[in-house]
Amino acid sequence: MSNSYYITTPIYYVNDRPHIGHGYCTVAADVLTRYRRLLGRESFFLTGTDEHGSKVEKAAESSGVSPKELVDRNSDLFKESWRALLVENDYFVRTTDERHEKAVQKLISRLHEATTPDGQPVIYPGDYRGLYCLGCEKFLTEKDLTSEGLCPDHLTKPELLSEKNYFFRLTSYLDRVRELIESDRLKILPRERKNEVLGLFKQGLEDFSISREKVRWGIPIPFDPSQKAYVWVDALPNYISAVGFGDDPSAFSKWWRNSHVTHLIGKDILKFHTIFWPAMLLAIGEKVPDLIFIHGYFTVSGQKMSKSLGNVISNHDLVERFGPDAARYLLLNMFPFGTDGDIRISDFYKKYNSDLANDFGNLVSRALKLLESNFAGKIPPASELRGDETALREFIGGAIAKCRAEIDAINPNGAAESFMSVCRELNRYFDSQKPWALAKEKELTRLGTVLRTTLEGIRTVSVLAHPYMPTKCAEIRKTLGLTPQPASISEAAEPFVLHEGFEAKLSTAVFPRLETPPDRDIAAHTAAAPACSDGLIDIAEFGKVQLRVAEILAAEPVPKADKLLKLQIAIGSDRRQIVAGIAQHYKPDQLVGRKIIVVANLKPAKLRGIESNGMLLAAKGGDKLALLTVDFDLPSGATIS
Repeated sequence: MSNSYYITTPIYYVNDRPHIGHGYCTVAADVLTRYRRLLGRESFFLTGTDEHGSKVEKAAESSGVSPKELVDRNSDLFKESWRALLVENDYFVRTTDERHEKAVQKLISRLHEATTPDGQPVIYPGDYRGLYCLGCEKFLTEKDLTSEGLCPDHLTKPELLSEKNYFFRLTSYLDRVRELIESDRLKILPRERKNEVLGLFKQGLEDFSISREKVRWGIPIPFDPSQKAYVWVDALPNYISAVGFGDDPSAFSKWWRNSHVTHLIGKDILKFHTIFWPAMLLAIGEKVPDLIFIHGYFTVSGQKMSKSLGNVISNHDLVERFGPDAARYLLLNMFPFGTDGDIRISDFYKKYNSDLANDFGNLVSRALKLLESNFAGKIPPASELRGDETALREFIGGAIAKCRAEIDAINPNGAAESFMSVCRELNRYFDSQKPWALAKEKELTRLGTVLRTTLEGIRTVSVLAHPYMPTKCAEIRKTLGLTPQPASISEAAEPFVLHEGFEAKLSTAVFPRLETPPDRDIAAHTAAAPACSDGLIDIAEFGKVQLRVAEILAAEPVPKADKLLKLQIAIGSDRRQIVAGIAQHYKPDQLVGRKIIVVANLKPAKLRGIESNGMLLAAKGGDKLALLTVDFDLPSGATIS
């Protein structure tokens, strides 16, 4: 197996707003990449946005902006979302970038020049007449539709299109693609998804269109500029354009031809990635991916996430509630990675309090408090090792091995269970040794061994959990006198690494316990009104929003939350409290007395356990954020209409 590792997410369509469905896959890729680097494997992590097609063109026209202005704005939303979640991708590909466009044209030219194994042109002209769903940006057959003749995903009636297209001779490559999948040379996980893909070959797959005649916002076909590249022939090559297919042969050879290539995707794009994409690569004589992992989807309280239902959970909201490290952990640990799962707001809080506040954070706090009260905070030596310590080390060794195996199996929540099992075992060890009783009885030698063993176990967790919770684990490691970033996973297996006599103190709880709010829509307060998929708001929905002038009476930081301020505001005679993520842009004393605009009719919600009853309006450009304020003489409580 190659020692270098290339992992990708899908490129996300810019007409969507980033939510936890997008965050789920992207954080998984980030976690897997970080683990691979701990294992000593050079890695490259790609994500990005899909920015061409009819939907973008029509949305831009409706918004009164150019398509490029629209995609620039919406692509930035994804970049901001990944920064909030501590995602560290190596490259962010955009299909409107000149580099990508040139790579797509190179791919299409090579396909146009190629012939099939039986000597036919890979690309040929033809007339297409079929049903086209604008929402999916793909052609559908009658058997794809519901019994009412609607697209199953968008529940809209597809339009009948007839136009000149160029076609890719997929049928000449189906046997070879099926053979690669059956033999696992193109490995598809989970296994049930492999079976689903193999079932598609029995349904009569046909040649597919690679161009569109009536689309203007797209990449021109190099041998016929009157045609634009069909969305999938534009989007799929992002995986090779980002690593030099069009302009850097050395990088392309390293990351595509000579690395282990893993695509993480959702099940809605299964056919295009597992059949169309490998066939195109075979046609130009290039390697196919090594592994395609097809993850499951979230539902929220039993319903599909939908803007019209108002149950879309944003990544920013999750970060504001739990912090970025906990948000990353929670995203990947509500249900197994390859399956669908349902979530509720209370589930996040229960999982946070059970795993992070109790099993992990409380363990750190208890050990350090006893260290402070008995050894002036200085790490003691370990002596008189007994069978309990030996058994604990054996357990930890097994957990490390399991963690590595789960990463190889693309099972990030299994890896998390491995380090959480160490936390639980450390708690059992700690409680069984009764260090508080040892302290009371002044048995300091044995107490020192118990505390040192516990702290070394916490260090092990700080290595295994680092890909999930990089800033919190770095904080713990610095407290223990270690480098913020572990150099290798091998450190986790070392029995004693901490420096005796180092003063280990932690000023605040790593994961403070949070109050669980009522089980209601987590996103209720995150948006003023449901947005359409093109970023626009229906006038009927906008009419439900109550915008009011409010005066800021007091402002103060939220403890242990770098981005949050707690504001006391007056909306006329109505006194309220709101929590806002503006602490990095405003100091509390800059805000008192200002008149701002707030959304006054949102359901109250809790952020970091503090009730927020409303949402202020602000504008953001790049790294700058500014409140929308009222400079003219409007009284507090005035309605904005």
